[in-house]
Amino acid sequence: MAAIKGLRVVRSSIDGYGVVATRDFAEGEILAEVDGVLWHEEDPVDDRYSLIMGDGYFFDMVDQTRWINHSCEPNAEVETGNDPERGPWAHIVAIRPVRAGEEVFYDYAFAPEVAEPCRCGAGACRGFIVDIDALHLVSQPAVLVASSASG
Repeated sequence: MAAIKGLRVVRSSIDGYGVVATRDFAEGEILAEVDGVLWHEEDPVDDRYSLIMGDGYFFDMVDQTRWINHSCEPNAEVETGNDPERGPWAHIVAIRPVRAGEEVFYDYAFAPEVAEPCRCGAGACRGFIVDIDALHLVSQPAVLVASSASG
């Protein structure tokens, strides 16, 4: 796995490993072109490091981008597509300036049926790793229920 210029995998305080910027990135700048392998939901693949491409297809991230953690207040997003000549592609793009030394995050926005408890620690943490528009379909964590009842 070749290193991605401008990014480094490190131990993360949020979960396992994470990815930090080793240089500044401007809003709208591509942090990484994701190296991956296309697979279909009917294929015998079980990989939690895959991006949804649509129509039952997924893009298995096989480079350092697979270690980018989720945050409810991300500094990056994933753009995906399928070019007729070069095939499927994905980019990690800064949605605000990202400074050297800062951990890179994007919003995983899981579907409610696969939502997981969130540990991102962001001020606006939803409590679950789930698409914000589907949050109402997921049971609220006890901590959020208790804090809203007392406030």
